[in-house]
Amino acid sequence: MAGVGDLVVAEARLWLGTPYVHQASLRGAGCDCLGLVRGVWRAIHGAEPEAVPAYTADWSEPARDEALWRAALRHMVARAPGQEAAGDVLLFRMRDGAVAKHLGVQARVGAGATFIHAYTGHGVVESPLSGPWQRRVVARFGFPEKD
Repeated sequence: MAGVGDLVVAEARLWLGTPYVHQASLRGAGCDCLGLVRGVWRAIHGAEPEAVPAYTADWSEPARDEALWRAALRHMVARAPGQEAAGDVLLFRMRDGAVAKHLGVQARVGAGATFIHAYTGHGVVESPLSGPWQRRVVARFGFPEKD
């Protein structure tokens, strides 16, 4: 039987090619990075654990509020550094001093590590987890096991 991480990666790969649409979370129609994780959650666990309020492109920045990090801590399993696994949700800080607000799903680990994410202008893609991306990872979380 496949572990939850394998299920997460398989589901995230079904989203490849989905166009980038801010605040959306519908496979094939459109999603943003949070929408991708929300859609994978629904496929694995059913209903989302909490409602997501509307958000702007600069949400959390004026108040320097790590809202996405706190939400992940409420519903996912925080991983210690070095505990990486396929299926982990990666939280990125895109600029020094900015709040962390980009998400991706680790697809492969080790020497050819990759992650799946919805990226403005590109849609859902699987990208190498290269040095510049690795330096931006500030936290990682595992999906909880299925009931």
